[in-house]
Amino acid sequence: MIRVVVADDHAVVRRGLQELLDAEDDIEVVGTARDGEEAHALLASVQPDVFLMDLSMPGVDGIEATRRIVADDPDATIVVLTSFVDRKGILAALSAGATGYILKDADAREVSAAIRAAAAGESPLDPKAARVLLDARRAARPDATLSPREREVLDLVGEGLANKQIARRLGITERTVKAHLTSVFQAIGVTDRTQAALWAREHLGPG
Repeated sequence: MIRVVVADDHAVVRRGLQELLDAEDDIEVVGTARDGEEAHALLASVQPDVFLMDLSMPGVDGIEATRRIVADDPDATIVVLTSFVDRKGILAALSAGATGYILKDADAREVSAAIRAAAAGESPLDPKAARVLLDARRAARPDATLSPREREVLDLVGEGLANKQIARRLGITERTVKAHLTSVFQAIGVTDRTQAALWAREHLGPG
């Protein structure tokens, strides 16, 4: 069972998401939060597998909450669920430690799938968000290429290894693997692990 905390300042949205997710056989909402401060507090009290985090909340917003949660638990998994697709917000959320970014116009199946993907160590990105990230990266670094470490991680994804196996192979944390994968997804213009693996097999040579 995937344990989820839903953080959103609108009660109707929180209730709707809870009903939606609780209807899934493998997902359980173990806590809800009206703002980032409450979401942060739930890290210790309910220890969720995934946070579903709104960005725009009063007081402590979703970006600051993400930053605080990751500071306390580097392995925390946070998926942003927002209506905003602006470059600044996306980059800020991922830099703070979010592992996924989906939009509120997603349908129920997409939200559930994103939670499952994040819980499995993947970095679900809405195609619109992925495009913004890719364009931003190209604009900042027209000659952007993968770093040696990013290439190593992508090579192992292409071999079919899970994040935990990649972390052991490279002697790094699983959280670091997730961060590298988020960067790789941006660089090569894909939105999920399967696409990344296919890209690796098509474009990366030995070593």
